[in-house]
Amino acid sequence: MSVTRTKPQPAPAVTAEASAPTGVRAWIRDLGMGMRFAAGGGREGWVRTILTAVGVGLGVALLLGAASVPYLTDHRSDRSSAREAADRMTLAGKIKRSDTTVLMRDTFTTYRDRSLEGRFVRAEGGRPVLPPGLGKLPGAHEMVVSPALRDLLDDPGARLLEERFRDYRVTGTIADAGLVSPRELFYYAGSDTLTTNDGGYRAAKFGSDLSEPLNALLMVLVVLICVVLLTPVAVFIGTAVRFGGDRRDRRLAALRLVGADTRAVRRIAAGESLFGALLGLAVGTVFFLAVQQLVAVVDLDKVSAFPSDVRPVPVLAALIVVAVPLSAVLVTVLSLRSVAIEPLGVVRGGVPRRRRLWWRLLLPVTGIGILLAIGRVSSTDQDINAYAIATGATLALVGLSTLLPWLLESVVARLHGGPVPWQLATRRLQLSSGTAARAVSGITIAVAGAIALQMMFASMHDDFNRVTGQDPHRAQLTVSSLAGDGRLAQRMIDDFRATKGVQSVIGTVSTYATRPGPVPEGEIQPTTTISVGTCATLRELARVGSCRDGDTFVSHTGDRKMNDWVDESARPGKPVDVGPGDGRKSSQILWTLPADARTVRARPSPTDDKVDGILATPGAIDIAKLTEATTTAMVQIDPTVPDAEEYVRNTAAHIDPMLDVMSIKAVDRDKQYASIARGLQIGAAATMALIAASMLVSTLEQLRERKRLLAALTAFGTRRRSMAWSVLWQTAIPVALGLGLAIGGGLGLGYVMTRMIDKRVTDWWVFAPLAAGGAALIAVVTLLSLPPLWRMMRPDGLRTE
Repeated sequence: MSVTRTKPQPAPAVTAEASAPTGVRAWIRDLGMGMRFAAGGGREGWVRTILTAVGVGLGVALLLGAASVPYLTDHRSDRSSAREAADRMTLAGKIKRSDTTVLMRDTFTTYRDRSLEGRFVRAEGGRPVLPPGLGKLPGAHEMVVSPALRDLLDDPGARLLEERFRDYRVTGTIADAGLVSPRELFYYAGSDTLTTNDGGYRAAKFGSDLSEPLNALLMVLVVLICVVLLTPVAVFIGTAVRFGGDRRDRRLAALRLVGADTRAVRRIAAGESLFGALLGLAVGTVFFLAVQQLVAVVDLDKVSAFPSDVRPVPVLAALIVVAVPLSAVLVTVLSLRSVAIEPLGVVRGGVPRRRRLWWRLLLPVTGIGILLAIGRVSSTDQDINAYAIATGATLALVGLSTLLPWLLESVVARLHGGPVPWQLATRRLQLSSGTAARAVSGITIAVAGAIALQMMFASMHDDFNRVTGQDPHRAQLTVSSLAGDGRLAQRMIDDFRATKGVQSVIGTVSTYATRPGPVPEGEIQPTTTISVGTCATLRELARVGSCRDGDTFVSHTGDRKMNDWVDESARPGKPVDVGPGDGRKSSQILWTLPADARTVRARPSPTDDKVDGILATPGAIDIAKLTEATTTAMVQIDPTVPDAEEYVRNTAAHIDPMLDVMSIKAVDRDKQYASIARGLQIGAAATMALIAASMLVSTLEQLRERKRLLAALTAFGTRRRSMAWSVLWQTAIPVALGLGLAIGGGLGLGYVMTRMIDKRVTDWWVFAPLAAGGAALIAVVTLLSLPPLWRMMRPDGLRTE
């Protein structure tokens, strides 16, 4: 049998196509391999991926919520403007009655600290224009209410509110197009008596564009709020994509052992982070969609929204979708540049190069410099450089987070000795201070920004919180009527005095008193007011001294010019005209001011008004004669009677639904300022919750990475209490240093921002409650991390496969 020998063939030449990919193809290959490792890394790999996804998802959800704010505010403003009468301010009193016009009067009330707004409406023809959300106008004694108000009226616990509207029958609900928010309490009530003399105004069409521009100082505040609330979120996302560093390092060393080069393993690590970031985008979108549906049913700090309004601006949403994965890749690649990944391990345990300080100082110094270069901003400015303010504040806050790792490294390097828990904590921080600093950087930025915000709020307080001078101790409610009816005025006073929970009523019936007789050409008819009330009421308005029914007085405010004008009209022993004052002799109602009327000095009323003119008791003049009288009743309620204010409001509604009932307040707060403050509270709560979640997830990740070490320490006899205290110190030391840095940086940023808006610092101690909040955060995170710590200290943690 012969054997055929074949000639050996040369090996095929290596072509460019068969060689390893480079450039973009290498990135795609290695990123894809890293994503496969993250998805198929077993239980441990999925735990790390899930932690990263949850961390990134929380940040993405908050960013998507912030990106929805412009859309939300615009749509709320549009719906609010759409239901306003068009040209109400520019054509007031000039719109002629027609078959389509509608008379309206705004009304406002409260129920247990909840605001109710509404409008009385009356059609003037057969084809009235309709406000958005209504199919037809309600008729007399009918109401169309918002769904939230309908539910409240149906609530058995709201019987007092139902009693207030007992004269009206609910005939329908307002559609979403006619409401600012789903939880808004709004109504339209039909009236067959409303006229322009009752405060009504005429509407020929709906849709007004009278949005009030935001004050420049408030705009600066809004910009800083956005920076303070969103910068910690970005830092948190950057921290979340670096979870699981120790286990990842072992995998990267194994890859180096099988032949991968350094750049390839960095790209593979970036692929693992990219998978977690992409999964975090999906998780964050799910969180956001859940919150989107929740805002319609949850009235958070009296703020709700339609789900269709909570929609991110497309450009901002696209930016988030691109920026989050890209930042995950960049953060991972940059973090590994200073790490030597070798086949036998990752060089992290050696003495690292000390962090440099100069470039870390450059960021906050540049940010402060930008803010100082902007100059002064006053409330009269029409345009501000919002981008420069945002950039300067962001650089200043981010600069603090870059200073924290250097500060923490410098401090813990000098800590030696002490109890076992302290040594365990300090040694761990000495080995991995960067991880601890990243976990705390979010709270550092948040607290520093909050301190700056509080300093600005304190400096602006007097601009947007006006001291009214009113005295809520003497009376709590004021009720006024525009109706010119003396009998109605008397009924108001009598009914309020009989209302449950009312201690006293300062009720006055007022009208004009004119000196009768001819007036020389070119002069004005001398006119003053006459106010009728009991002696107890008159003592609240002037220092009358002795008083009994039938007495009269002439009140002076102290202004010489006004006193002379009063004396021209109110002449003791001479008649005055208390009629309509239309100039016709036939409508005159003459009443003679008694000759023994004493001149007295006016005193501020509970509403801080000084009443001059004639003061008379009911025995001196018949109130029924005052056909054009108006009534003001200042009501003092008994604080021990529950719902006393609601009883008063119900009485007012039963006397006349168009009576105005207002609370007497010592301080009047600007609505825009209050709205921004409320938004800050909601945003700060969400950001602090995110920071707490960040610290907790970071702590749990560090514990998981040290599971074997914890079990070994326990096996060698380390007490569980010592381990718990070490976890506390590992959290407390970085947070304490971060809070100290935040206090100094926040006070500095607050001073610069306060100087920029041309104000002065009024409170240097605003950091105290914020520091207390940081300490509470340490305790909460430590307590929540104890159960996983006990579980990881079991002996089975030493088992390996």
